[in-house]
Amino acid sequence: MITESELKAGVIFGDSESQEYVYMPGSEIGVAHPMLVYENNGNRADISLKEALRLIRVRALKQTQHPRLGQSSC
Repeated sequence: MITESELKAGVIFGDSESQEYVYMPGSEIGVAHPMLVYENNGNRADISLKEALRLIRVRALKQTQHPRLGQSSC
């Protein structure tokens, strides 16, 4: 799946209008079972890759620029 490989490469998905972001921290890249980050209105939560893919699909999140991290989480 393209979205999964993009997450694993550090691409950030989100919506700047709703302040929602999903990304894999650089420290998790290459880990067998990585934890990703879901940010929503300033709140952060660790989520699984499966949950990240679900959120991207359900919330229709697109590749975006994070206000603090820029275009990549690496």
